[in-house]
Amino acid sequence: MGEEKEHEHSSFLFCCRDGPNQKNHTVVTHFILLGIPNTEGIETILFIVFLIFYLCTLLGNLMIMTVVLFDFHLHTPMYFFLCNLAILDIGFSSVTTPKMLANLWGQSRTISLGGCMSQVFFYHFMGCSECLLYTVMAYDRYVAICYPLRYLVIMNWKVCIILAAGTWAASSIQGIVLTSLTFTLPYCGPNRIDYFFCDIFPVVKLACADTTTIEAVGFNNVGVVGTTCFILILLSYARIIYSIVRMNSGEGRRKAASTSASHLLVVTFFFGPCALIYTQPSLSGVLVTAVQIFGNVVTPMLNPVIYTLRNKEVKAALKKLTRRQTVSQLTAH
Repeated sequence: MGEEKEHEHSSFLFCCRDGPNQKNHTVVTHFILLGIPNTEGIETILFIVFLIFYLCTLLGNLMIMTVVLFDFHLHTPMYFFLCNLAILDIGFSSVTTPKMLANLWGQSRTISLGGCMSQVFFYHFMGCSECLLYTVMAYDRYVAICYPLRYLVIMNWKVCIILAAGTWAASSIQGIVLTSLTFTLPYCGPNRIDYFFCDIFPVVKLACADTTTIEAVGFNNVGVVGTTCFILILLSYARIIYSIVRMNSGEGRRKAASTSASHLLVVTFFFGPCALIYTQPSLSGVLVTAVQIFGNVVTPMLNPVIYTLRNKEVKAALKKLTRRQTVSQLTAH
């Protein structure tokens, strides 16, 4: 705590020497994350729980990437996008979880200006990428179920790579724009962020300038992207459900429904927390934090579990890979 007070005090003195009325110049060099509220006395328990979640996220998503990479039967557009999702889940969780774990363990709550900027950028970059990728995956399922005979023609590898690259490129632009708008504001007063990571709205509250524009842009930008993607996903699945109902084959209906249900479940887990946070501004800070932790820590861990437990192809490929590793080890010995 002494270190945090020293950082806060030095930032304030730096501001006073240079003058508080500067324009477009950041003078705070460090921020202090106040962390998760009302956790006094249970920090160790939360640390263990969140560490387990984070390790499961890393192992589960790495497992999916490994299985898809080594089984050529899974070298299809659906699993190509699933690998992209696994990468994003690892990245999205890693943006906030390690620093949150360090804070719970009793390490310094201080985060540098550069670290705070990185969190804002990568949080919105990864979040927007997942949002767009879920939309692309819904389109992929739409083509596979509604146009099965033309699926490999429509969703050829060139199209898949363009869609994936476009998702990453568009998200990077959004991340750059939102981060630039946030940190061109002058910060010359308090540097204590009432949150467990750097995000636009908790950070701009500390700016010594009018923040109406950036708050409106941030809220509308995130809202428009999320709402548009969600509507496109709903339209895709309305057409998918219509096609499934009209199928004559019971086996085909079950297979199509199974893969679609897995995707719909992870979409619900992703958009649910976002909808609560952005449509219910009256939510208490504790509830907002709980919903945000679910989206940042729990959802990335659940995605590989959902796709593995509900997907016969992934389970078969995992068993095959496990047997191969076992035989290799026995042969080596």
